Amino acid sequence: MSKGARLGQHFLKSRWAARALAYAVGITRGDTVLEIGPGRGALTRELLALAKETGARVVAIEKDEALVAHLNEVFLDEINSGLLTVHGADIRDANPETLGLESGSYVVAANIPYYITGEIIRQSLTSEKQPRAMALLVQKEVAQRIVSKKESLLSLSVKTYGKPKIVMKVPAQNFSPPPSVDSAILLIENISRDFFADTSEELFFKVLHAGFKSKRKFLLSNLAGTFERGLVAHAFEQCEINIKARAEDVTLPQWKCIAGQLLASSA
Repeated sequence: MSKGARLGQHFLKSRWAARALAYAVGITRGDTVLEIGPGRGALTRELLALAKETGARVVAIEKDEALVAHLNEVFLDEINSGLLTVHGADIRDANPETLGLESGSYVVAANIPYYITGEIIRQSLTSEKQPRAMALLVQKEVAQRIVSKKESLLSLSVKTYGKPKIVMKVPAQNFSPPPSVDSAILLIENISRDFFADTSEELFFKVLHAGFKSKRKFLLSNLAGTFERGLVAHAFEQCEINIKARAEDVTLPQWKCIAGQLLASSA
């Protein structure tokens, strides 16, 4: 078994999918593109083509030392010209500061192992220096959960920071080795902390995690396990939420309203 397979990597082999992902992230003049897990360089090649057109640059971070050596050899000219920088590291141990990235001036493009999808999204969206946009190849079912109107802890955690949408589906045969499920290109645009301009980020996520603690219980009961029940009931009334509502049925603005009411009550 190759190291890539051990790390859960399924290398992108279809040029059309790599090109679609590269275009989806919306590279503009002066951007820096952070590519996570470039692997053998299929997406890297398409990102570099767009970077040449727009005056952008690509920063790639790859954990596998053998693949780093491969990338350094294949893209030697682009590295020497300053168009591409390759870092041999785990993205989970890196941060925008160490990679020379500034908030809002970079975008993320990646074909990442399924098992770290949530971790990579959370790390990027909650970073002090957020990307402007992210285009990721993820498991199709995960992408569908994120954009669904039936909310989850994952979907709401993404929607508080940006606007997610599915660009297109990418069947399993476009990867080597092919995964057992299909993928999709997930785009998260307009990333910022504007949602928290008048709401405590810490309290909001405390409310959110408490609300999804048990799927079998009504939201009121879940929240009453963390906050005083009377205050929660008052918040439901003010936010026009049915007392028998479940967490998945409550909209993002209503969650913000609940957090605001609980914050005001505790002040």
